[in-house]
Amino acid sequence: MEERNRILKQVQNSRSPKVVLWWFFLVAACLKVLLFPSYRSTDFEVHRNWLALTHSLPLSQWYFDETSPWTLDYPPFFAYFERFLSFFANLVDQQIVHLQEGLNYSSNTVIYFQRATVILSDLCLLFGVYRMTKNLDSRRQMLICLLVIWSPMLFIVDHMHFQYNGFLIGILLISLSYLEEGRDVLGGLVFAALLCFKHLFLVAAPVYFVYLLRHYCRGGMLKGISRLLFLGAVVIAVIAAAFGPFIYLGQIHQVIHRMFPFGRGLCHAYWAPNFWVFYIILDKGLAFMLRKLGFKIPIPTASLTGGLVGDASPFSVLPQVTPLLTLTMVVLALSPCLIKAWKKPQQHMISRWIAYAYTCGFLFGWHVHEKASLHFVIPLAFVAVQTLNDARHYFLLSIVSCYSLFPLLFEAQEYPIKVLLLLLHSILMWLGFSAQFSDDNDTETSRTPAEKRVCLIGSTGKCYLAGLVVVEIWGQFLHPLFLGDKLPFLPLMLISIYCAFGIMYSWIWQLQSIVKSP
Repeated sequence: MEERNRILKQVQNSRSPKVVLWWFFLVAACLKVLLFPSYRSTDFEVHRNWLALTHSLPLSQWYFDETSPWTLDYPPFFAYFERFLSFFANLVDQQIVHLQEGLNYSSNTVIYFQRATVILSDLCLLFGVYRMTKNLDSRRQMLICLLVIWSPMLFIVDHMHFQYNGFLIGILLISLSYLEEGRDVLGGLVFAALLCFKHLFLVAAPVYFVYLLRHYCRGGMLKGISRLLFLGAVVIAVIAAAFGPFIYLGQIHQVIHRMFPFGRGLCHAYWAPNFWVFYIILDKGLAFMLRKLGFKIPIPTASLTGGLVGDASPFSVLPQVTPLLTLTMVVLALSPCLIKAWKKPQQHMISRWIAYAYTCGFLFGWHVHEKASLHFVIPLAFVAVQTLNDARHYFLLSIVSCYSLFPLLFEAQEYPIKVLLLLLHSILMWLGFSAQFSDDNDTETSRTPAEKRVCLIGSTGKCYLAGLVVVEIWGQFLHPLFLGDKLPFLPLMLISIYCAFGIMYSWIWQLQSIVKSP
């Protein structure tokens, strides 16, 4: 039996990493094609409009066009990416790239084309996973493929709701892979390019800066300064390639204004499960009680949320939250990680630090989208295969984060799909982590299979996940039965509040693991 197990492990370790990756990618692609007819959000029309305006208008008008309410608000590299895709869209169906007649265009042609571009752009994610796992054993590599390439969060957000997160996170993984290899300049260059694709990844910039300053710009004052200047020149060159044409045209102020529309409000339309959920609930609770006691509490003059730009002053009792305050809180939350990176910049810790940075941005940032949880859940998948405690943390976090995305798919026909995606992924995670860490901890061949099992979740975690089921049953079945059309916001609010406890737990756990790391 021992000889058989040894041979099986040799066979597993001999599998080509590329073959394993392609197998996972092709299976995922087949499922994504089946999801073509599913629900799509306004983001679908947003990206179709960006195809049209980058194809139909000169570059000088891209950030001024208001033909559609969904104006271009991503950095220039993403606009160039849309321009590249528009050439093929024009060949497939010219109406896709027609600025006026293409508004809200929803033929099968445009649906199939745009869905296909997301699948093809996921090749960037595939390459990122390959670079991050090429030196791992086959079992860990397959487990990471299961967690990342088969992520139900990516299925829901990119291939149903519609976005290009897999493509962008793939760029982030490529950057992290270079840093873990000690190729700091390439890692910094790729991250600078990522920021020119989507500026919301900027939250991790302080970690990159401190790490590169201490890890790359070392070796004496003269050598350190010369390396800092070289690294700065590389980053400036990337930024110049993206923003240079708009600086030349004198439009950089307009581009920045589009990229950072702070008037959109503290929260997104569906409250992301972060710290500000508790702040909002506390303000509303205090206002309610004070009004009952006879105090004249003003009604908020603006909404907490907004998809379009507008002024927001939504709180009745507690102090108003400003973008500067949220920035301060993010930096303060990041400071233990920055101190750790300054004192001892370690290559094997960089993925953990970057994931923590995006968790801080998600919890305390301004106008955070619920979809931004992908920015820390995906990098943490590479951390999860390192130790059993990391796996336990990831198992709970990934379930909570995926469940928090359920409100994105609110139509009845998508309900069984999102539930099955989460259940299937949870089962596969359980089996994968159990197989991985039962073998890692198996030092006694005489132990029975029951004795070799690992405990992935304790009693507290089980109770918390049971609570998720209760919240879902209330929102889907009991609320319509008992309250009908009354308090329609309540099910979404409960999901945000309950999931916020899980994300806060993850932040505290990550903070402790970083502080306690040697």
